[in-house]
Amino acid sequence: MADLLSSRNLRRWLPWALIVLAALVLPVVLPPFRLNLLGRFLSLGIVALGVDLIWGYTGMLSLGQGIFFALGGYALAMYLQLNELKPGELPEFFSLYGVKSLPAFWQPFTSPLFTLVAIWLIPALVAGVLGYLVFRNRIKGVYFSILTQAALLVFFNFFNGQQKLINGTNGLKTSTARIFGELIGSDAMQRNLFWLTLVITVAAYLLCRWLTHGRFGDALIAIRDDEPRLRFTGYNPTAYKTVVFAVAGALAGISGALYTVQSGIVSPQYMAVPFSIEMVIWVAVGGRGTLIGALLGAVLINYAKSLVSEALPETWLFIQGGLFLLVVLALPDGLVGWWRQGGPGRLIAMVGWPPRTATYPALDLDPEVAAEQDQLERRGGGQG
Repeated sequence: MADLLSSRNLRRWLPWALIVLAALVLPVVLPPFRLNLLGRFLSLGIVALGVDLIWGYTGMLSLGQGIFFALGGYALAMYLQLNELKPGELPEFFSLYGVKSLPAFWQPFTSPLFTLVAIWLIPALVAGVLGYLVFRNRIKGVYFSILTQAALLVFFNFFNGQQKLINGTNGLKTSTARIFGELIGSDAMQRNLFWLTLVITVAAYLLCRWLTHGRFGDALIAIRDDEPRLRFTGYNPTAYKTVVFAVAGALAGISGALYTVQSGIVSPQYMAVPFSIEMVIWVAVGGRGTLIGALLGAVLINYAKSLVSEALPETWLFIQGGLFLLVVLALPDGLVGWWRQGGPGRLIAMVGWPPRTATYPALDLDPEVAAEQDQLERRGGGQG
């Protein structure tokens, strides 16, 4: 009992208890608008998990995750544009540009099964190909970050100029589409999408946790800490990095699809440079290399952004910059790392409350130590 109530277990399980409590209570007490926001931010937590996977565990800082996020969003939006159209009909925006027949690359998205696979497979393939071309040439560090950002700009400009094919800068709306006979923008459907997002977020977390444990996870950490030594021991870092980058791309695609149906639109702005940089800030503030920190960082920072922007929209950029400076200068392990390292206790000590120390009195309360002492006393009594 004393072990369960120890400060270490409290620091480990309290965040999870709060998350479960919030997941059960918030859908009941929040109005539809706020619940919709929470669903969006949970979906952003999935792409943050991917960023943590490649940056926190593997040491590769990608500034181009918006590519895969947008690809997943476009895949689902294209299906919703075609859903419930009669044979021969085209989405409304095609008539604005004189398009008379459905482009070939749109046609597979009439299938819901193909769309469900494409949401994660297309981003994963693009990430895998891009990653392999980069990693086989041993490009890493700041050069990798610059290259991913350059790829992001290429995709942004390409999608931005495709007015006839994907409605260019205007994007594709999803809020007025219907699925299962229900308007996607309705309160009932958005509540269902929130629960779906919650389930997929938990599944994504469990996947990342499975990947980061065991030999595969050890290899990722070895790549982060000392890649040349790993290569000299006979491992091929290129294969590991390509796989993990493809997985992060798949997670970003799923995140983009869920975000699209809850925000009501997908556009090339999802490939804007600031958005991909924000993903890195979420992970840094929450706690790099912790997974749960990536989720909390995405949800908390975006909720704070929403609240601050409603009251003082001009100040959020300054607050965001301040958060990043705080992490760099004072909290290098993020909020979760600060919590696990006894941060609350140190904060209380700053106001004069002495921190608890794990010394010999604490050992006396350990049941195993007490049992061992009893055995020694009995042996001593028997010899006497």
